[in-house]
Amino acid sequence: MSFFVFASLILLVMQAVIGLWLYFIFPAVGWKIPAVVLPVVLTALMRGAMVYTRTHYGTLESIAYYLAYAYAGLVFILFFAVMLFAVLQGICSLLHIQAKAVLGPLSLICMAAVSIMAVYGGLRQPSIKHLDITIAGAPEMTAAVISDSHLGEGVSLARFEKALSRLKEHQPDALFILGDLFEYGMQRQKYAQALAGFQTKYGSFGVFGNHEYYVGYDGSAEFFRQAGIRRLDNEILTLPNGLQLIGINDIRTARVTAEQLDRLLQQTDPNRARILLSHQPLLTETAARHHIPLMLSGHTHNGQIFPFNFFVKRVYPYIYGLYETGPQSKIYVTSGMFYWGVPLRFFAPSEIVLLHIKGHD
Repeated sequence: MSFFVFASLILLVMQAVIGLWLYFIFPAVGWKIPAVVLPVVLTALMRGAMVYTRTHYGTLESIAYYLAYAYAGLVFILFFAVMLFAVLQGICSLLHIQAKAVLGPLSLICMAAVSIMAVYGGLRQPSIKHLDITIAGAPEMTAAVISDSHLGEGVSLARFEKALSRLKEHQPDALFILGDLFEYGMQRQKYAQALAGFQTKYGSFGVFGNHEYYVGYDGSAEFFRQAGIRRLDNEILTLPNGLQLIGINDIRTARVTAEQLDRLLQQTDPNRARILLSHQPLLTETAARHHIPLMLSGHTHNGQIFPFNFFVKRVYPYIYGLYETGPQSKIYVTSGMFYWGVPLRFFAPSEIVLLHIKGHD
């Protein structure tokens, strides 16, 4: 709760700054309405809609959810756009260059453009990203990797089913799920049924993310069961083809320590191909020390909306893509299937990963 109150206050300040810029461009409107009245009213409406749609579901509630969270995301993006033009205006003023007549209209064009791009980025289907990985002694196989779908109120069932349908065309041998699967909302069982109907050669395997704990451990465990997902609860599982899957609970929420992971990895067979599933891209040093060839993680969303990725990268150095974490170890961090909360994507497109695993002697 305190996070959302703090975030609302930050957004209130950001709206005030945007309002002051609009006053600078159009002084005739005055400063009170764009910089005070509208930010207070819109923040109250936004916060109210966010609270209400946590416990009330329906068509109107889904619309309210979308508008509230989309508005919050756009405020964040537009604030930085406005700050950029404010800095340019300040530089021009210092140089005694009259630029207001140009920067004003240009800033409005920029604000409109980035808003359209962010909304489109949120609405578009996740791309299918092909990732080729060579692991010594690994069986040749293709695994689909899904993370951070945050299904429910923010992502419609039809949209989720369409993404699964596209993925099914590639006929992966297994489905790996990295957590933050379902949030809250209507048709929970139908989302689970859609996943249960996604049949692969070896099955579906997954781990909990932080949101599985936030929305309720028991309910999340039941959703995994209904969806036909074999959950790896700090355990090791060997597929029929010999690939070892290691799955750990959300590192921060479940307080998984380096010592716990170390003890778990000691139980693996280093002569077999191994893949570690972890929602958060942490404890990579421990995985590298055990020469785990590949770690798969999500959680970061690659920042989801630029320039938020700069803030995320300060907490998670491995924010998106494939990294070497040791001489024989790599981690791939996916940007996620959809989004969390804010239904926007800006310079951080969503994805589903098709992992093509190949072996060598």
